[in-house]
Amino acid sequence: MSQRKASQKVNGQKTQAAKGVKELTAKAADSKTKKATVTDKAAVKRKAAEDQLTKIFEERLSKHHDELRWLYMELYENDSMFAELCDHMYQFYLERNEELKKLDIDREKDKEWYKKNDLLGMMFYIDNFAGNMKGVESKLDYIEQSNVNYIHLMPFLDTPKGRSDGGYAVSDFRKVQEKLGSMEDLDNLTAACHKKGINVCMDFVMNHTSEDHEWAKKARQGNGEYMSRYFFFDNEEIPAQYERTVPQVFPTTAPGNFTWLEEIGHYVMTTFYPYQWDLNYGNPRVFNDMMYHFLYLANRGIDIIRIDAVPYIWKELGTPCRNLKQVHTIVRMMRMISEIICPSVLLLGEVVMEPEKVVPYFGTVEKPECHMLYNVTTMATTWHTVATRNVKLLKRQLDIVNGLPKEYVFLNYLRCHDDIGWGLDYGTLQMEGMEERAHKKYLNDYFQGYAGDSNSRGELYNADPITGDARFCGTTASMCGIEKAGFEQDKKAMDLAVRMDLMLHAYMFMQSGIPVLYSGDEIGQVNDYTYKEDPDKAADSRYIHRGAMNWKLAENRTDPGTVEGKIFQGLKRLEQIRKTEKVFMTKADTWTIDTWDDAVLCIGRYFEGEKLIGLFNFSESDKTAWINEADGEYVEMLSGNRMQPVNVLVPAYGFYYMKKIS
Repeated sequence: MSQRKASQKVNGQKTQAAKGVKELTAKAADSKTKKATVTDKAAVKRKAAEDQLTKIFEERLSKHHDELRWLYMELYENDSMFAELCDHMYQFYLERNEELKKLDIDREKDKEWYKKNDLLGMMFYIDNFAGNMKGVESKLDYIEQSNVNYIHLMPFLDTPKGRSDGGYAVSDFRKVQEKLGSMEDLDNLTAACHKKGINVCMDFVMNHTSEDHEWAKKARQGNGEYMSRYFFFDNEEIPAQYERTVPQVFPTTAPGNFTWLEEIGHYVMTTFYPYQWDLNYGNPRVFNDMMYHFLYLANRGIDIIRIDAVPYIWKELGTPCRNLKQVHTIVRMMRMISEIICPSVLLLGEVVMEPEKVVPYFGTVEKPECHMLYNVTTMATTWHTVATRNVKLLKRQLDIVNGLPKEYVFLNYLRCHDDIGWGLDYGTLQMEGMEERAHKKYLNDYFQGYAGDSNSRGELYNADPITGDARFCGTTASMCGIEKAGFEQDKKAMDLAVRMDLMLHAYMFMQSGIPVLYSGDEIGQVNDYTYKEDPDKAADSRYIHRGAMNWKLAENRTDPGTVEGKIFQGLKRLEQIRKTEKVFMTKADTWTIDTWDDAVLCIGRYFEGEKLIGLFNFSESDKTAWINEADGEYVEMLSGNRMQPVNVLVPAYGFYYMKKIS
């Protein structure tokens, strides 16, 4: 090849190569431009989403900012701590996952979603119910079959072994007890519940921490910053002043309100047990950090946060340290904080007082506090009615509740994880010739099976030989006589006990509010005495009704020939009626009707043109309800029989749901 041709070939190759490089460069540039465009679009989209989130947060904050700041400054007079609170609130809002944010928006549009007739609760200890959180997740089908769509997971946060008070002595608010699982397991459980339309409730124990909490450990070392988060005193003078006005919660098992710490030479306030140290909410650092724990837990998918021991939160020398006005300030701030960050979350207050006295914890229509409260006194009065076969006091109690504004939502129950305290209306009982001490003794004797032709079984808790006061522990089934009838193999007695059990649940469903079962009640589970074999539980008789769920017996729930089947299927029918009949809406008109028989209670409900009459016989004998509601045709909803609510014969421990049809 000539030099000239070779040169031309090389130049041609260079030209071709240059052309290829140019094309590749152009393609790369075009690709880079496209990528930049895509990136820019993603960034714009991301920025728009962030702006929308910020807008929602700012809109919610603007509704409450001025009042929240005013209340905060009234308590603490600390601008920098309030600014810190707002900054952290925004961060918790951003961290809330998309599903929960969507739920927030949906429930903001339907603020009264929990006031309808479709909520039924069940409470249980996770380990007793299903071992751990993964076990609970595996039992969601059973929960659905029980018509339950609201589960209350009893305390599951980290607590010291043997000093947990049933989980109410929290050592770490962001750690699940290892035997129960992890925070990841909690996330998975709440997500699985939400897919099935099941709401999740948990306890937020904000009055105190365990002595093993990080703050308490540092306080015990003499660290002043952490000592200021509790109530410490280096001599007995001020504790003695507190003791003059502050009642004791557990005078027999944990007398007094202070514990002496020998190693640091200080007293610390311990209203409940010596290992539960009361938090000082006069310190803004305590309020802020506890609110951060509150929001952290809400972001785990919790729908209902039960505030434990609400009335005790604020302490002040010279007062009973109960129900002080600052408590309402704190709960009101919690309500506003939740409405800003997680408006789908409800606040449930544990306030153990008569309904008319707990009303302040609902707040006002303009400035609400708790969404829901427990109907404690009605529960105790129900069992008084069982023991006396006299509905007068219960009727009066229901009249009081029915007379309250319909915006107020109560949780109704026959029993819970706790004992039954006899906080009755003794002023009214005294007019009937019943003295408080003698009547409390009768009630405790009756439910132990010692008096009044009782078939109940159970044990006392915190009995005080000086005052004669005591509380009672037992499952619903055992208190109704199922345990005794089973032990004695008495079929007739068992049929009557099962009927009584179902009657009490039917009556509970007729009350205004949300009914809640304790797990095991749906199959008639009886007392568990094995707690006495566990040294960590033996001293606390409340464990008699906190027994492990008997899944072997639960298999009988579809067999109508078994106790479990009779109760489960009977409750299922009642639950279906409640969910399909609009008269069970929380806002329905509810009233009691005179029956002219001390043993028979009559409740009426009316809503949007529909009327239902309920009759409940609290005695072991057939009774006639001398009522006259002859205003049309009625049908008894369980039997389908036509009947008139006029002079109705109600069988022993029987009940009727009579719906007006014309």
